[in-house]
Amino acid sequence: MKLYKYDTHVHTSEGSACSGTKGEYHAVKYKELGYDGIIITDHFFRGYCAVPNTIPWKERVELFCKGYENAKSKGEEIGLDVFFGFETSFDGVDILTYGLEKSFIINHPEFMDVMDTGDVKAYINYVHSNGGICVHAHPFREAWYVPNIRLFPRDIDAVEIVNGSHTDKKFNERAKYFADSYELPYTAGSDTHNHGEKETTTGVLLDHRLTSIKDYIDCVINKKICDICE
Repeated sequence: MKLYKYDTHVHTSEGSACSGTKGEYHAVKYKELGYDGIIITDHFFRGYCAVPNTIPWKERVELFCKGYENAKSKGEEIGLDVFFGFETSFDGVDILTYGLEKSFIINHPEFMDVMDTGDVKAYINYVHSNGGICVHAHPFREAWYVPNIRLFPRDIDAVEIVNGSHTDKKFNERAKYFADSYELPYTAGSDTHNHGEKETTTGVLLDHRLTSIKDYIDCVINKKICDICE
């Protein structure tokens, strides 16, 4: 049976201040690596975002989505699926959000007010009430920006059990143990910022080619992810 390979956690330089790779190049590179698709998850405004916070809301969102749109445009040329998501940070808790599209964000500037409270549960509830899902990215990462490891097993929809940026496997092992302990669905992603020697790609394997981000959400929620590719 053919399996389809998707990286669900990719950052572009257009949207993420910590990335050095443009969306268009990501599309080309992932196609070369044999992937069927990627999900662009740039750091949103509450995070290490490349977009200035001093411009009008609509313009701000338009600029934020450029990395995704550039990757998608190139993907359509070369036969790579590209979908939209984003990563939001809450003092060391990093949440991957899927299912809230650009048009929704533009039309709901109050979205920023929910994030600015810093209340992770309130944010997740807001995403759920608008048809999206939240995945806890690299939940056991230890870094300078993570003051405390905080877990939300009764609120999140899934756990990223493999994050390609982790060179120490214990962080992924802990994430898997956490997910298993609460019977939460798995996801995996590379967390790629720059294609180079120090970054490895990873993702999920599916039994069909995705048609939309809603299709991916269904795969996550109903545990249809076949395997993790490392």
